[in-house]
Amino acid sequence: MQEIGANLSAVRGRIEGAARAAGRAADAVTLVAVSKTHPADSVRAALAAGQRVFGENRVQEALAKFPGLRGDFPDLILHLIGPLQTNKVKDAVAHCDVIETVDRLRLAEALAREMERSGRRLPCFIEVNTGEEPQKAGVLPEAADAFIADCRGRLGLPIVGLMCIPPEHEEPALHFALLREIAKRNGLDKLSMGMSADFETAIRFGATHVRVGTAIFGARRVAAAAAK
Repeated sequence: MQEIGANLSAVRGRIEGAARAAGRAADAVTLVAVSKTHPADSVRAALAAGQRVFGENRVQEALAKFPGLRGDFPDLILHLIGPLQTNKVKDAVAHCDVIETVDRLRLAEALAREMERSGRRLPCFIEVNTGEEPQKAGVLPEAADAFIADCRGRLGLPIVGLMCIPPEHEEPALHFALLREIAKRNGLDKLSMGMSADFETAIRFGATHVRVGTAIFGARRVAAAAAK
């Protein structure tokens, strides 16, 4: 658990260095600590070290860990960073604070209905499949402008930015540059991009949120039963 605190300190130092090299303020970049597959005790260790923003892939796993932690750390912020099924929208809106993976019309419509019903409006990022990979979620780049306009206009979703996961074996800078361009022409100023292996490059291309898991918590563990 002490190692998590040391890892967090090292990652924060790298973020500060990358931001400074890019002529940006360190506090312009939010570190989202990706705690998927790691137990609540690991999250608690990060919270004790001052981390407050976390990312989970699955609603079920988030529900298994975070309600109990909020009692001691009411200022924690939980981002949903994995695929969201429409039948999990109600729980996601109730228990998460940010949705980063709005990736299709049916999901956007379900989120809009639930936010209207609950009165709880969560900031949303649209996920863009910058690599046009058939196995990955996300709106294709050529469809992004129309999708963003529909989500903001007709559905009234609080779209604040864009998110991407570059292809594993391609130069991430190309994808970060593409995401930045789509965001710029749509007047969006938040970019969730960059993970443990490439977040410094992402910061150079304007990332406002970096999603870092392995560099903080270590190798991914086998998912808990609650996440299945």
